[in-house]
Amino acid sequence: MNGRDDSPAAPVTAALTPAALHPADGAATTAVVVGAGLAGLTAATGLAARGIEVTVLEARDRVGGRTHGLRVAPCSQVDAGAAYLGERHTELLSLLGELGLKTTPTTMLGASRFALGGEDATRDGRFPPLNAVALGDMFEQLDELTRAVRPEAPWLTPDAARLDTLTAAAWAEQRLTHPDALLFFPLFLGEMMAADPADVSVLHLAFYLRSGGGIRYLNAFEGGAQQDRIAGGAHQVCERLAQRLGARVRLGEPVLAVRQDADGVTVHSDLGEYRADVAVMALPPLLADAVEYRPGLPVRRASGRTARGCAVKATLVYPEPVWRDHGLSGWSVNAEGPLLSTVDDSPAEGGVGVLTGFVTGAEAHRFAALDPEHQRAAAVGQAARLFPMLPAPIGFHVTDWVNERYSRGCYAALFGPGDWLRHGPTLTTPHQRVHWAGTETSTEYFGLMEGAIRSGQRVVAEILART
Repeated sequence: MNGRDDSPAAPVTAALTPAALHPADGAATTAVVVGAGLAGLTAATGLAARGIEVTVLEARDRVGGRTHGLRVAPCSQVDAGAAYLGERHTELLSLLGELGLKTTPTTMLGASRFALGGEDATRDGRFPPLNAVALGDMFEQLDELTRAVRPEAPWLTPDAARLDTLTAAAWAEQRLTHPDALLFFPLFLGEMMAADPADVSVLHLAFYLRSGGGIRYLNAFEGGAQQDRIAGGAHQVCERLAQRLGARVRLGEPVLAVRQDADGVTVHSDLGEYRADVAVMALPPLLADAVEYRPGLPVRRASGRTARGCAVKATLVYPEPVWRDHGLSGWSVNAEGPLLSTVDDSPAEGGVGVLTGFVTGAEAHRFAALDPEHQRAAAVGQAARLFPMLPAPIGFHVTDWVNERYSRGCYAALFGPGDWLRHGPTLTTPHQRVHWAGTETSTEYFGLMEGAIRSGQRVVAEILART
């Protein structure tokens, strides 16, 4: 079950009863939710549980948004999108329990591989074979920035105007002097937030790290934000939420316009019009900004400096995780692409071995521009150099989030110079009857599944407070 409704779409007020179009005493009794990712489905199921009639419109032919399951064996799927969680992700963990889903530890037993210029190296742990003093200084400076930011209102951070003007690339040029720190900095940003340093402001970098729990927590497997995966894939969360809503989730309906009047809101899709008391736009900023609003937005959702999260996942499938037999964890960090890092994503139930390669930052754009044959050759060839014991893969898959039409990037949108000061103060402010959800609207765990869920919960509270 993937939440799909295969019945013909009704063009007007689908899934809404005529009586529901006339709410009593100003209370919102009907809602249209745009986007069937974690944020949208959290909002939709929360509203439905409180008696509000909900219709969910999703542009794709599936639910899940930036979570997506990839079948690698007859009974096994792995994450082609969002994947990891930790103990601090309390709302996600609570939802997993409610839905009957379990977690499985991220496998990190064995040594790591590094290709950072010069000879390749094999080392215990994940600390790269670079100058420890230089990297330590880099992390201390980043930690200082992170501690200073105001996560609940980044635009009010001391010196916010300067920090939101300066790109992370310019900051690194000014503050990092050792070649090893300059080499590792973009790799770190790619792993943490799928960003090219030239795309994000220093304020956004500091906020992202602070919002996610700090550098150590975000970067850690055991005891950190990457400690666990959802057994069977994170996409199951949205599929099970969609099951609760049934035919109220309508797939293949991109939304074009949202128009409001004194009595309600009309959401216009490719297939029809949906009338309700309120609308929830659970879309990334670049997608939300592409919708026509009447009356128009006082502040747009994105700017010309708002960039797409630069992430492509290359999934390499082998008969078994043979690297484990050689004392290797499957983890690698690499100065040259396309695979800037790899991780063992083999299903917990066994059966096949899976290496997931992360292609991030500027490398993601270069890799995404290759044809499928050259993508496979580049990724498979690099994996074989890193892990010479590998046989030929039995499967190879590329998930291109950079060019995904209805995501426009992953893990999350990248806030460029000026974005926080320009858009931050109105990020969650309703536009009359239109409310905003999505991980980019959450100042807690921005860019993560946890942030998406919390944004959906916030919207439910906002709409109930309208009554």
